[in-house]
Amino acid sequence: MPHATAVTPSSGHRPRWWTELPLIAVVYGLYSMGRLLVHENIPAAVDNGLAILRLEKALHINAEHPLNRLLTGHASLGIPADFAYASLHYLVTPAVLVWIFRRRSAAYRAARTWLMTSTLLGLVGFTLMPTCPPRLLDAHHGFVDTMAQYSAYGWWGAGASAPRGLSGMTNQYAAMPSLHVGWAVWCGVLLWRHGRHPLVRTAGVVYPLVTVFVVMGTANHYFLDAVAGAAVMAVGALLTRPFIRLADRVKDRVRAVFAQVPASRTPTRSTIVSDGCKTSPGERIPGRRTASADPSDARALSAAEASDDAPAAAR
Repeated sequence: MPHATAVTPSSGHRPRWWTELPLIAVVYGLYSMGRLLVHENIPAAVDNGLAILRLEKALHINAEHPLNRLLTGHASLGIPADFAYASLHYLVTPAVLVWIFRRRSAAYRAARTWLMTSTLLGLVGFTLMPTCPPRLLDAHHGFVDTMAQYSAYGWWGAGASAPRGLSGMTNQYAAMPSLHVGWAVWCGVLLWRHGRHPLVRTAGVVYPLVTVFVVMGTANHYFLDAVAGAAVMAVGALLTRPFIRLADRVKDRVRAVFAQVPASRTPTRSTIVSDGCKTSPGERIPGRRTASADPSDARALSAAEASDDAPAAAR
């Protein structure tokens, strides 16, 4: 996905954590609220889930059944898988984002934009296609909810991966696409592309594969949910550069608008005593004659005074 991970020239200074953290928090908050506000159309969600299952059976790609039986039959696999499903989604993704911010700052903006764009696309998918996960289908379809089976070992309850008693705070029918898989693909691409140590690049390959195994084995997603999660990330990668260019244009226009607003100035009083009033030559105060700074004016003034004094002396 070169469009999302290639280094893009920065239009400004390096992003600062005190501006990035609120931005990410706001976007994730909007995503979470939007996910909760999506109407849980349970009949439609069940129909969509069954339609996906029928399609997978027709294509012989319904690997959810054998994986789910493996995890429900072996607690040594099922319990770690449940912990991975309930936690890694929220730990690895921000850890990779912080790593990119600190170690590969030139690629950070594109990586962050790619993640946000794809997440919002996933929200659109939840809205348009509510989907019942395998674990919530009728028992005769052959799925067991491992989160409920092993709930005594973790902090989650029988309702969902949310903390015990808070299952009502999550939309359990937002299964298509799987953002567990989508975010894992995002992490994997960044670790592979920007990691220098072989172990880091290996983790970039292993983590998405483990996530696909976990979401299917715990009966939280179908295989096609995982495929859709990867597809959403691919579309988000293609939209990253256009979105950045659009954001830059909007930012430039906002700056231009603020630049046109004249700065308010406090009027200052003149330091000149006359405050701009002019006097005639030889006058400092109107009506009173004083010696002029001009020598010719001074000589004229002396001659006039001498002529005035001559008649007085004659008398």
